[in-house]
Amino acid sequence: MPSNKSVSDAPITQFVNCRILRDHSLQREDLWVREGKILNPEKLFFDEQGFADHKVDCGNKIIAPGFIDVQINGGYGVDFSQVTSDIKGGVALVARRILEHGVTSFCPTLVTSPPAIYKQVIPEVTLTDGGEEGAGVLGLHLEGPFISLEKRGAHPPQFLCSFEEGGMPDLLKIYGELENVAIVTMAPELANSGQAIRDLVRRGITVSLGHSMADLSKAEEAVQHGATFITHLFNAMLPFHHRDPGIVGLLTSDRLPADRTVYYGMIADGIHTHPAALRIAHRAHPAGLVLVTDAVPAMGLPAGRHTLGQQDIHIEGLHACVAGTTTLSGSIATMDMCVRHFRQVSGCTVEEALEAASLHPAQLLGISHRKGTLDYGTDADFVILDDTLTVRETYIAGHLVWRK
Repeated sequence: MPSNKSVSDAPITQFVNCRILRDHSLQREDLWVREGKILNPEKLFFDEQGFADHKVDCGNKIIAPGFIDVQINGGYGVDFSQVTSDIKGGVALVARRILEHGVTSFCPTLVTSPPAIYKQVIPEVTLTDGGEEGAGVLGLHLEGPFISLEKRGAHPPQFLCSFEEGGMPDLLKIYGELENVAIVTMAPELANSGQAIRDLVRRGITVSLGHSMADLSKAEEAVQHGATFITHLFNAMLPFHHRDPGIVGLLTSDRLPADRTVYYGMIADGIHTHPAALRIAHRAHPAGLVLVTDAVPAMGLPAGRHTLGQQDIHIEGLHACVAGTTTLSGSIATMDMCVRHFRQVSGCTVEEALEAASLHPAQLLGISHRKGTLDYGTDADFVILDDTLTVRETYIAGHLVWRK
């Protein structure tokens, strides 16, 4: 016998006149939210005989899970790889500004730096759920310094490291601690890297392969040790070759554990990857594609000279290069821009473009039970977009945190 007493007296919001991204398709139904979670309306009606306290008319727009950026080096003048007097304040500033691009969670990323920088920055970055103050922090992404000299890209060579004994002692010597670290990018061809991969995975940290000269068999070995991600596919790795496709070959490898999905980051800014390469990757392995911005501190700032970690960066148009060179050093693209570009040049569906920025990064980090979907019981982090995939509103825990 259903009770008339509501399980919770918290107010219920019903979003109507919308298309919701659920189960890989846009469905015309309402979205119900209470206490920061997505509600199952059937349970609400039949078990609680509840009803909505507030209705929001979405004007036939799309509701998609909030975007998750797992590789962002900074923005708006903030460089996550620089020690300042207010590291927390810098992270908070970026967290607040990226709400307008639909990002509800992110991984602040540190490029290759001297050990002193890691030891000062890592303890200052704390995990947050996000809210009106800004997007949630899911953990740090440490991109380097255990990477290849030849494929270092914009990473300063003097701070690159190798593994002496492999494993946790080497990692802790450089990073100081691994609390609040979500992802570590490393080159799997480095001697003793296998032990480091296993130790990181054991601690629940995602290992990504990147800035690497690895051939396919080395990459497959790393995945067998527990690696699950590729940092900005095609960039800073051996180019695809038909006799040894290198790390790129992981997208269609038949030598991976049966229960393992390999995900790969793509910077869909129209500069880092040719549209044809983006299409090849998407068609070969659509379920693994994760859109990342790889945004540098100059994102949101005018052209000219800026910094990234220990390097000077020159911005011209959408190009960010190490000053005085043609070496690309991250992007100044925003996540909503990447979603639109990916949709346009890949010919993928709207649903696939949105899931590459939400569901896939959540699956990569093992948090899809609470983020990256609009399933019942998950966090009510979502974006409302028009048909051009322009973000109109951003919500965290069911609360409006940004409106265009």
